[in-house]
Amino acid sequence: MLRALPALALSIVPLAAPAAAASARPAAPPPAAAVSAVLPGVVAPPSAAGVPLFEALSWIQEAEEGSRDGYSREQFKHWNKGLNPNDGCDTRKEVILSEALEAPQVGPKCALTGGRWYSEYDQKWITAAKDLDVDHMVPLAEAWDSGAAAWTAARREAYANDQGAPNSLIAVSGSSNRSKSDKDPADWMPVPVDRCKYTIDWVADKLRWRLSADAAERQALERFAEQCPAATLTYQQVP
Repeated sequence: MLRALPALALSIVPLAAPAAAASARPAAPPPAAAVSAVLPGVVAPPSAAGVPLFEALSWIQEAEEGSRDGYSREQFKHWNKGLNPNDGCDTRKEVILSEALEAPQVGPKCALTGGRWYSEYDQKWITAAKDLDVDHMVPLAEAWDSGAAAWTAARREAYANDQGAPNSLIAVSGSSNRSKSDKDPADWMPVPVDRCKYTIDWVADKLRWRLSADAAERQALERFAEQCPAATLTYQQVP
């Protein structure tokens, strides 16, 4: 489902953390048999809805990371004009608007004033758009290492500005995004309460764009998925 920009009127938001964050608390680990069911190399279907996390994880192709020679963030043109090229808001601003829990005022050239957001990575409330980063769930450098180096420039631009799935881009605190940098789940994860959702979103994004995972990344994903035995995900591959 494409992101939809919210109404620009202010709304009342409870002081408690959003329900989505609370629901991400891990459940008890599954039996060992569930872990051993992960079989690397199974071909992923072009789309799936409500598929168990462990099954979906088995669809990600395992491969060593490619060379980072030639990589730069400029290889992924962003931010472009977004879903509405006539509203003056680029992709970054559109994501920030779509994820606002209390809508900001939008001024000339999409200047944002006020508003309220919840940063899932570190479970913090943010009250100024300037303190937000829009994170690529699978970082650009990680995508490059996992197959995007062979893509056309147009496909890399589409990836960098992808608002076609809710897990592709996420507004988070600048500090948490800098902490994550270009690391995969073998080297970085958000606070524990967000790890089930993060694992689901990472796997869904890798499947959406047909990106591979190296052995250490897969092992980390399996380890975190053990804490989410009832988790399911939905994705639609980009042609």
